Amino acid sequence: MAQSLEGKTVIVAGAGGGVGRAVARRFAAAGARLMLADPDDKRLAETMDGLQGAADAVADNAAAFPHGIDDKLGVANLIAAAADRFGRIDVLVTNARASSPGGPFDLSAEDFAQVLRANVASVFLQSQMVARRMIRQRESDTEFRGALVNISSISAQRTAPELIAYSVSCAALDQLTRSLAAALAPQGIRVNGVALGAVMTSRLREAFSERADLRDEMVAVTPLGRIGEAEEAAEAALFLASPGASFITGQILAVDGGRLVLDPLASPER
Repeated sequence: MAQSLEGKTVIVAGAGGGVGRAVARRFAAAGARLMLADPDDKRLAETMDGLQGAADAVADNAAAFPHGIDDKLGVANLIAAAADRFGRIDVLVTNARASSPGGPFDLSAEDFAQVLRANVASVFLQSQMVARRMIRQRESDTEFRGALVNISSISAQRTAPELIAYSVSCAALDQLTRSLAAALAPQGIRVNGVALGAVMTSRLREAFSERADLRDEMVAVTPLGRIGEAEEAAEAALFLASPGASFITGQILAVDGGRLVLDPLASPER
């Protein structure tokens, strides 16, 4: 089934990042009308510039919201901006992936809480307020179907003490995804997640530059034997947002080259 979002309005939160930018481009190519949000106005402008280089129809159907959306006022303004521009909201893609390196004994409680706020509480707020808007739309359009897609990480299922805040927040985000799916299903709103493995982003490139052997280590534990591309994550998000996934909700789709199915204990003996 073709993955088309023709005529659908999509909010992409975190559109200035590598994966968020790839999502914006892929969704635009699928016919979506885009409201792109990111607190980094420079990175968001770069995403918009990339869309401007596409067909005029794509450029005309994209708008930027260069503001923070981690509080009620910010999210309310984002929703109002999308509704004023396009008249409706059909899909929300969240891409909050804050991290604060540190183990359980050297990471401050404040830094731990900040990662949880960025990766879980803010996604909850965005989902809650957008879902309320979608439910109101359904009151006048009984055929309306909404979709929420949360970008997460396989760190939710892999223990990394040196990234305790990030891995715990991703686990919480996955559970939030499943809980929202159950709560919103009667309202015709599907909620799914995309859990990323080693996908090439500016953050990963920076990590590779700091540790020359990191790329080889990641490739070695990835059955497909390579690093993924942000565009491949965008394809997964598009599928989950599209009518092709109309009977899928509460699922976390791993885009990881098979890392989660690989037993880290290589020996066949137990």
